[in-house]
Amino acid sequence: MSKIYLSYLLDENTPTYSNRNIFKIEKKASIIKGDVANDSFIQTTVHIGTHIDMPYHFYDNGQTIENFDCKDFNFKNILFLEIKSKELIIKDELIEKLEQIKNKKDFDLLLVKTGICHKRDEEVFWKENYGFHPSIADYLREKFSNVRVFGFDSISVSSFAHRMIGREAHKAFLNPIKPILLLEDMDLRDVNEQKTINEVFIAPIRIKKCDGLPCTVIADIER
Repeated sequence: MSKIYLSYLLDENTPTYSNRNIFKIEKKASIIKGDVANDSFIQTTVHIGTHIDMPYHFYDNGQTIENFDCKDFNFKNILFLEIKSKELIIKDELIEKLEQIKNKKDFDLLLVKTGICHKRDEEVFWKENYGFHPSIADYLREKFSNVRVFGFDSISVSSFAHRMIGREAHKAFLNPIKPILLLEDMDLRDVNEQKTINEVFIAPIRIKKCDGLPCTVIADIER
């Protein structure tokens, strides 16, 4: 057994959806400049790096972090799949793989690796990212009814090249009636279908009444 991070460090090179936002960090106090201590100030969107979308992101009456307990972010029944998609909107390839899974109601976390995590330092990562079709949300609610979070290595559930479908996908997954939270931009470079993920811990920054939350994600994996 070993524990690894499935989340990225945040820095000023962190890519963002449409590349319109950047992470800024500035020292307000510095030991080198004679101050007593180092003190840093950050400026950022909450939808950056490995982060989780709350239903409030697309619904004014949607849940925020206050509506979830610690146990809601601990997962012991993880389904990990790898998808090689020919299209930017993933649908049939994923559903076909999900159909082959037995004991569908046993899983509480679905993780999908598209492989785009290996291109995170390239423009294609945000400009031609994979998205997921809205119908997958309904499929999961029907067949994998205990899945609470859907995580993946793409920068967003919305493909930048197909933003209208992406908006519908956000709404479909985050529907407050039975939300499936979206864990976007995961670091899945060191995991594959040959490795068993025994447990996953998601630790969102707990910002009150917020639509998205940067996360630290830790996995317990059999080597």
